[in-house]
Amino acid sequence: MNNSDLADGVASAHGITKADARKIVDGVFAAIADAAAKGEEVSLNGFGKFKVKDSPAREGRNPSTGATIQIAASKKLGFTPAKAVKDKLNG
Repeated sequence: MNNSDLADGVASAHGITKADARKIVDGVFAAIADAAAKGEEVSLNGFGKFKVKDSPAREGRNPSTGATIQIAASKKLGFTPAKAVKDKLNG
């Protein structure tokens, strides 16, 4: 499923145009990304939580040369599904 498929589902479920549904879907994802960029946790009841995690700097190896390289610290967006989603996945 991609953004268009999701927008099609929203449009048919709520009787709105696909263009309006696409704007809504894009707006939801933009709001989640903006909140994550600020370091906020996004909790969606019945679906799950998006949480920013810090990944510290570390040493790694270049697989082609074997040389040691430094991997910079970064932030990652993690997702933890809600119990309802886990139950749906596991039958």
